[in-house]
Amino acid sequence: MENTDRSLVDAHLRGDRTAFGELVSRYGDSLLGYLTRVCGNREQAEDLFQETFRRVHEKAHTLRGRQFKSWLYTIATRVAIDGFRRRARRHAISLNQKLDCDGENCEELAAVAVAESCRDPSEKVIRAEQKEQVRQALESLPARQRVTLVLAYYQGLTYREVADVMGCSMGAVKTHMYRALKTLARRLPDVSGVDI
Repeated sequence: MENTDRSLVDAHLRGDRTAFGELVSRYGDSLLGYLTRVCGNREQAEDLFQETFRRVHEKAHTLRGRQFKSWLYTIATRVAIDGFRRRARRHAISLNQKLDCDGENCEELAAVAVAESCRDPSEKVIRAEQKEQVRQALESLPARQRVTLVLAYYQGLTYREVADVMGCSMGAVKTHMYRALKTLARRLPDVSGVDI
């Protein structure tokens, strides 16, 4: 029988080192993808990922009645927002950095590149420009709107789960989502069907 998240946390608290590794294995890819989309930079996302799991390790004893996944994303969201604040204070936020790829994603990206190489070159250039516009528009959103959009759209969380992760009401989540989508629609009137 597969271990539940709660039993893995309990085993970790008892000193079982493999239990924590299983949690990282279970949620690592999804969390790294979330953090990469939120901050727009793979290197920064990896730093936030490490900090998130460091806090999970240290604070595992505080997980009470909550679901592990929402608790994990709450920590990751706080770590990301703290990172935004630190970078804003240093005025070092770059909205033009490209997303990196890792070993798994490189193969997937290579397959997409081969498939796209058969397309019309001008169409490929237009798609690349549209993706860049979407990425820049997403990164220009205020932190809470960006996090709400990424959690709901890219991570597939319900509004209730997003509210739990962000520590706010569902009404606040809906407001953040509405404002984010309205801003994106205003900034990207000619872009449709483009994913970053």
